[in-house]
Amino acid sequence: MNILLLGYGKMGKTIEQTALDRGHQIAGRIDVSNRTDMDQLADDAVDVVIEFSSPEAVVDNLRYCIGRGWPVVCGTTGWLSQRAEIEAAVRERGSAFFYASNYSIGVNLFFRLNKTLAKFMHNYPSYQVSMTEIHHTEKKDAPSGTALTLAEGLLENLPHKQRWAVSEEGKPAESNTDDAIVIDSVREGTVPGTHIVRFESDVDRIEISHVAHSRQGFALGAVIAAEWLAPRQGVFGMDDLLNGE
Repeated sequence: MNILLLGYGKMGKTIEQTALDRGHQIAGRIDVSNRTDMDQLADDAVDVVIEFSSPEAVVDNLRYCIGRGWPVVCGTTGWLSQRAEIEAAVRERGSAFFYASNYSIGVNLFFRLNKTLAKFMHNYPSYQVSMTEIHHTEKKDAPSGTALTLAEGLLENLPHKQRWAVSEEGKPAESNTDDAIVIDSVREGTVPGTHIVRFESDVDRIEISHVAHSRQGFALGAVIAAEWLAPRQGVFGMDDLLNGE
């Protein structure tokens, strides 16, 4: 396949190497310095786009690609208030769009484990649920998209919780009687991504976590998603890929 990379930072470069290792070609490498180069590409020069840019650029990037009829795999987070608009445009154009907050296969299995644990715990309100996500200092959005997906999975299965809330530095977390799932966002060093979900009572704690060792797992998942998406039309996510639909 000919893959267009939108966003050519550390993640984009890792995706590039993974794609090349899997026998694909790179149709272009686009970032803020050369965005107009996309105008020089023929429509049939791109089989699929992998978009890992920034919250500020992603929506314009997606509109452009949809308008060109290019299938898009998007991993940028921090823009989902406009997701319905983008998905409607994809359907109207008859194009293809794949979004995931995290492309790691392991993380997506973790999403399923998170929901299963929440189903077990919903009859035990003495356990207070909370979350911690840790990422490198260059990550702009907080909480992470992965943390929000985990929070959504918890809210689906814990009727006494109605929302998520961000823990503010230097202030105590909300009380156990609150209806919120508290998320603590930490930015330090070069951490690729760590997510922890805990259920704690006065007598013990149950905790599950996912720790990424590098960006490689995210890159591989994005390329696999691009391979899967290229011949399809519609709006998709990781559940579709993992379920083989």
